[in-house]
Amino acid sequence: MTELHPEIAAVTARIVERSGPSRKAYLDLIVRERDSGVRRPMLNCGNLAHGFAASGEDKAAIRAGRAMNMAIVTAYNDMLSAHQPYGRYPDQMKIFAREVGATAQVAGGVPAMCDGVTQGQRGMELSLFSRDTIALSTAVALSHGMFDSAALLGICDKIVPGLIIGALRFGHLPMILIPAGPMPSGIANKEKQRVRQLYAEGKVGRDELLESESASYHGAGTCTFYGTANSNQMMMDVMGLHMPGASFINPGTKLRQAVTRAAVHRLAEIGADGNDYRPIGRCIDEKAIVNAVVGLLATGGSTNHAIHLPAMARAAGIVLDWEDFDRLSAVVPQVAKVYPNGSGDVNHFHAAGGMSYVIASLIDAGLLHDDILTVAGGRLRDHARDPKLIDDALVFEDAPEKSHDEGILRSPAQPFKADGGMRLVKGNLGRATFKTSAVEPARWTVEAPARVFDDQDDVLAAFKAGELERDVVVVVRFQGPRANGMPELHKLTPQLGVLQDRGFRVALVTDGRMSGASGKVPAAIHLSPEALGGGPLAKIRDGDLVRLSAEDGSLDVRVDPAEWEARPDAAPPPPAFGTGRELFAFLRHGADGAEQGASAMLAAAGL
Repeated sequence: MTELHPEIAAVTARIVERSGPSRKAYLDLIVRERDSGVRRPMLNCGNLAHGFAASGEDKAAIRAGRAMNMAIVTAYNDMLSAHQPYGRYPDQMKIFAREVGATAQVAGGVPAMCDGVTQGQRGMELSLFSRDTIALSTAVALSHGMFDSAALLGICDKIVPGLIIGALRFGHLPMILIPAGPMPSGIANKEKQRVRQLYAEGKVGRDELLESESASYHGAGTCTFYGTANSNQMMMDVMGLHMPGASFINPGTKLRQAVTRAAVHRLAEIGADGNDYRPIGRCIDEKAIVNAVVGLLATGGSTNHAIHLPAMARAAGIVLDWEDFDRLSAVVPQVAKVYPNGSGDVNHFHAAGGMSYVIASLIDAGLLHDDILTVAGGRLRDHARDPKLIDDALVFEDAPEKSHDEGILRSPAQPFKADGGMRLVKGNLGRATFKTSAVEPARWTVEAPARVFDDQDDVLAAFKAGELERDVVVVVRFQGPRANGMPELHKLTPQLGVLQDRGFRVALVTDGRMSGASGKVPAAIHLSPEALGGGPLAKIRDGDLVRLSAEDGSLDVRVDPAEWEARPDAAPPPPAFGTGRELFAFLRHGADGAEQGASAMLAAAGL
């Protein structure tokens, strides 16, 4: 058995110690909920009759209480390519449940919004708080007490974290997450990136851009770049919350259906009244959270999870901070290069060996906790397997011993980079995340005068006017959770990339978000404390010299301390109305810092 890397062990011990009281309170909660919470046998006859009134051929079994009843919580809608395949899942899953003497009911739906659709638009200001809305919707769905286990159907950016946060408050129930898979590959990602940059320079028109985008995002399934959605799937694998190898099987295939069927059958085995009880609140522990961070770093995943993982951990009584990310990043090698960190997409990654190879090789290198409680095995290594159909029978084969394409996937002994590509930068401007894995090392340090903006559209206007044709640190403030919901700022990436390609030293500093689609420009993102409410970013002015360095982990403004202290904070923009943004004002006002997960809901609950 491979010995765990000492720094992985040390960071885990640090999290365990810090989380001691809150984790104990959480585990006590789920014991109480199982023993005396709302459960089907405790429901009054009127309550129960409402619960099975429309359950059709399952009605007799649910009424008699002789079958394990599974909740289905679904993020289905048919506007989003990733979630459209879920439309037929409930009917199929009910049949799969009956095959093993169980029943299933759709307990509820959760919203699923797409950052790809709302990117650069007003709706993006609802995006982060849709996570908490999804958590609340999950809690509503599971609150009826009708269920012995649950299947969670969700994939994309805020959906999986929201499902997990809500599900963990019902941590006595066993649960499996069931993905739907990525769409087949479209045009090469480099070609898509090339057309976007040409459009930013005014060298091609909207028709050419739309044609390129449509050839990339072209069918049902998850987007194929390695952004937050596919990082979600990776994390569910390394936490042992999927069936083995479930993440990256394309939708609409026999294999995808077979793995979903296996997940439903497995839920019947691990349910609250089964012989192999595995509640999600025990599956997600400190070791599983560390595994999620390690997987994120090893594969060059989305920096959005520097916000989501602390929030998910809090829901299970676990306290995770950015120093944990930073320390783990220093010892976890980057073993995958998937677009935007490389040329191949997640389908190419899967063909190269995918998650089974990643899990097996990281365990062998002592970088993942193998001894965790998973939904489908005795240890995490049992998840380092790939599902295959042989004569229409589902089998799980061990991970390949070697990568099938070392341009995309390598062993930890011969990685693309020695570190995990995510750094904590800090200084007199606060604490922020810097994703180094997509940025050339020669650009990890930028020192240049600031150009300060309060709105991303003003950055674009300045670019078009030629005002940024120089070495510059573009500061975009009042983009934090309390200010406007912390929208992603990817609309700026092509323009900043153009400036960088013209030979200028360029960086972005913001209290807003980027993600797994972050581009090649160095960026300090999620800066905390945010500008609204007294964060140092509110004091910065045009021309101030800013130094950002991932090499020494620093983020500072070079201004005389006395002058800096005397400066008043800039006035924030007025609160936004329209596109429903005003309805989320209470979530903005109560949100805590990005490093804590940027959640008013968790803060108000004292979690």
